Amino acid sequence: MKFAIVENGGKQYRAVEEGVIMVDLMPIEVGDEVILDSVLLTVSDDKVAVGAPTVAGASVKTSVVAHEKAPKIVVFKYRSGNNYRVKTGHRQQYTRLKVESIITE
Repeated sequence: MKFAIVENGGKQYRAVEEGVIMVDLMPIEVGDEVILDSVLLTVSDDKVAVGAPTVAGASVKTSVVAHEKAPKIVVFKYRSGNNYRVKTGHRQQYTRLKVESIITE
């Protein structure tokens, strides 16, 4: 099994060939190709390459499948005795990337 650990937007993701990863919203059109070149680790069968901090010459080729929203969360602030109530919400936006290939040198 071939996979890689990639970094995007300060977060790390496990990218498996022919798999899907959800990253923070990227301003890229659906169907476009994205190359993630900040690869921290690659594993191919029994070969392991660990970067310091990144693996030289390694990249992950992906394509944008869709832009999606996570379920809404409700944030409710309350202070007893002060008649203080604030209700807000948040809905995070994500980009779904399909991993096409993991390139190692």
